[in-house]
Amino acid sequence: MAAGTAADAQRPLPPTPPAPPPLAVTAPLLQVKGAEMPVQLQRAMLDGTVAAGLAEIRIELEFHNPNGRMLEGQLEFPLADGQQVAGFALDIDGVLRDAVPVPKAQGRQVFEAIERRRVDPGLLEQTAGNQFRLRIYPIPAHGSRRVAVTIRQTLPVDTQGLRWTLPLQFARGAQQASVHLQASGIGAPRASNGLPWAFALRDGRYQLQWQGRGAELPGQAQWSLPQVRQRDVVAGLHEGQRYLMAQIPVPVQAVARAMPTRIGLLWDASGSAGHRDREAEFAVLDRYFKAIGDGQVELTVLRDQPEATRRFGIRGGDWSALRAHLQALPLDGASALGAWTPQPAVQEYLLVSDGLSNYGNRSQPALAAGQRLYALSGAGARTDVARLRAWTAAHQGELLVLSTSADAASAAARLLQQGAVVLSLEGEGISGLVADAGAAVQGWLRVMGRIEKPGGSVQLRVRLPDGRIDTQRVGAGEARLLPGGLVAHAWANGQLADWAGDPLAHAAARRTLSQAFGLVGADTSLLVLESIDDYLQHGIRPPSSLRAEYDRRHALASVDVARERSERLDDIARQFADRQRWWETRWPKGTPPQAKQEKSSPAAVAMAAPSAAVEAFEARPDASVTAPAPPAPPAPQAMLARPAPRAERGAIDETASRAANRGDITIALAPWAPDAPYAMRLRAASADALYPLYLSERAQHADSSAFYLDVADLLLAKGQRELALRVLSNLAEMQIENRHVLRVLGYRLMQAGAPTLAVPVFRDVLAMGEEEPQSFRDLGLALEASGQYPQALAALYEVVLRPWDSRFNGISLIALDEATNLMAREGLDARAIDPRLRRALPLDLRVVLGWDSDNSDMDLWVTDPNGERAYYGNRLTYQGGQMSQDFTGGYGPEQFSLRDAKPGTYRVEANFFGSREQLVTGATTLSLRLSTHWGTRQQRDQTVTLRLKDQAESVLVGEFTVK
Repeated sequence: MAAGTAADAQRPLPPTPPAPPPLAVTAPLLQVKGAEMPVQLQRAMLDGTVAAGLAEIRIELEFHNPNGRMLEGQLEFPLADGQQVAGFALDIDGVLRDAVPVPKAQGRQVFEAIERRRVDPGLLEQTAGNQFRLRIYPIPAHGSRRVAVTIRQTLPVDTQGLRWTLPLQFARGAQQASVHLQASGIGAPRASNGLPWAFALRDGRYQLQWQGRGAELPGQAQWSLPQVRQRDVVAGLHEGQRYLMAQIPVPVQAVARAMPTRIGLLWDASGSAGHRDREAEFAVLDRYFKAIGDGQVELTVLRDQPEATRRFGIRGGDWSALRAHLQALPLDGASALGAWTPQPAVQEYLLVSDGLSNYGNRSQPALAAGQRLYALSGAGARTDVARLRAWTAAHQGELLVLSTSADAASAAARLLQQGAVVLSLEGEGISGLVADAGAAVQGWLRVMGRIEKPGGSVQLRVRLPDGRIDTQRVGAGEARLLPGGLVAHAWANGQLADWAGDPLAHAAARRTLSQAFGLVGADTSLLVLESIDDYLQHGIRPPSSLRAEYDRRHALASVDVARERSERLDDIARQFADRQRWWETRWPKGTPPQAKQEKSSPAAVAMAAPSAAVEAFEARPDASVTAPAPPAPPAPQAMLARPAPRAERGAIDETASRAANRGDITIALAPWAPDAPYAMRLRAASADALYPLYLSERAQHADSSAFYLDVADLLLAKGQRELALRVLSNLAEMQIENRHVLRVLGYRLMQAGAPTLAVPVFRDVLAMGEEEPQSFRDLGLALEASGQYPQALAALYEVVLRPWDSRFNGISLIALDEATNLMAREGLDARAIDPRLRRALPLDLRVVLGWDSDNSDMDLWVTDPNGERAYYGNRLTYQGGQMSQDFTGGYGPEQFSLRDAKPGTYRVEANFFGSREQLVTGATTLSLRLSTHWGTRQQRDQTVTLRLKDQAESVLVGEFTVK
């Protein structure tokens, strides 16, 4: 197709051929941890209907566990473009119970909390793009569980009619399978891929039934449903509100559009690009550049950071230099699709990407008026269709998704032609209007809205490809009532699609709409709980069968949140008062009596618990501290109280006390290197050879987050910071929505001095794990490091205010230390902070240990110049070193504090006590922050991350030297 002449721009093109059948999807398998034998899919039943271009399919699955113990199962599956999960049910005591919509973070939180009690939750959530995950617990030993999933779809249209694709992949592994389908209001369905099944007309509907083994099912089932070319208006109800959908025919007409000569090519070269069919994408680009003829391409490569723009010339459609450059690019790093700057001279942008945006800025850059944006993806079902379609629709472009290489010709034809454009959509008595113009080139427009008045109407103005303006009016009185919620759900999906381009800006509206209609998405999941007590405990309104009893009991047991926070604040104030008394105490800095009199070995001193100074401080109130009495026998750990009377403590070694805080304090981190064979090979490589060697090793370790962590460390050590950050960012692409992996990524970005990159990572972690106080604290520290002080203070103070699960006791006091330190150092407005909690407590030495795995127990050890070890069994040392509460249930943090440090060497170690869960990096990843002169202008921090694999393993982290 030649470009540039008016005749070429107006030459009619043949109608776009029907899209080929989508690539057959592999049957999803139920994944279970620790199963000796696979869980079996015994039965699968698919029941589907089509009416007015809207489809619903209900899939019921029965799983059998042949193992001798109960298991948790996870079923991960993609859905086709436009398919939406709209219902989920799980059998409770043999009866299928409908799920209820909940905020996504709450759904996961409640599932995991109840799972610890070994009862029956079920959760269905969206992960990324149109990927979904179903979690079931428990599947009983030698028993079965049933689940049902409802999927709805506004069917795509082509010149032959509607296309209906059945998700048979769910049933292909079943020992017994059945399929029942019916369609009304259309002509006889025609199989589009040689399927031997046939519909029969009965009772005014086309029906089909089949039974057999799942292995006998075809790889894909798709039908073309002939549709009469006349306006079809339907209405549907949802909770008393009426909704409208109109299918409006427009002329089947397409013309060649005027092609640009200055193109911006946005090429996604992130790690997930390896899933795209790049040869199919190149085939589309070949036709595109041939149509352009002569032009100039501004190439921006997108990964975790955009590369500098490079310019390539196109002559006579020859783009070989650009193609060679694209083929040579390594596919590596996370996807920051919003991290580019539009150039005013570019006429048209083409984004080649799967649309998964998981790093940095997620919002689309603002294009100038008249700049078009098209998107091309060879990732098939892995494509984030909602995001890319919203981006392109906002800029007069179109999304082209390639499921197979055979799609290239039809996709290129759509890229080169101009279809109808909706100019305006106005409603009178009909609100929330949504227009879907995606099928306009095939001769159809869909308009949806919420009917506010019985006589309401919609006026639609469309510019046809030949330039004519077509105006049509649709009245609510034309609509025929369609039973069920199909029309309402189609409208809700249309609204969500409109907002998908900037999900952050529409977050509140998306959540409200998704929960009102029970649509599984980025904001909402579907949850089933076992008992009404579970619904009451978590404040989740149950399905209708339990609702009356829930409402009665909920009214009697409603919780006064304000009172609960007030009581918690009083408790924190009492704890903080104890810590202030510890800080104000003058602790002895001389030689401990035990060491003087008994000449004990350092090991013996270290393990004695607690010392005499500690005993006296914890036991007696009200007086200043004097020298300790001879040591008492080991005693149990106690909470801090007030210092003992001087008469019981003796005299302080004043010389040692005065000297304790006068000299320089330095930190030396112990060298730590992974011992994996790949790490040794990479360490031996030169700086220039390290990244190519990493690329060659990556295929063998692509699923190992430890591999990326180790390579990033080596690149940083050899001065290749940008490549190190790119390699590190792969953790954002590895496991979709795994907050443990993302938490490790955030820690390592902080260690690498990139807090600005860490902030959005920790925001993601918070969105996934708001019930964990570490999520607020990590975000607060990242905001502080990036200079966003008021926001940091708010996040840290939230850790102080909120009531947390008892396994997180102790973290609030640590976050309070960090909040008061920040307030004092930066002079922040403290009026929002309780007056009892505003005092900063600076320290000579501070060590904080955190880790990445839940249900794991790590221990912080600090051994001082006296040879005394501070740890969970000796929380207060002779010279006043204080260890925070022991965290045995995961994440930490544990903190060591010392106000006035006695001269000498302080040894910092970490010990892996044990874990009760599968570790996300193959080991527990530790994050330690060592600080000197903490809380003063002289504060210096060193951070380090390392890994421990085995229980009872300990490692030297580093040493403080106090002069």
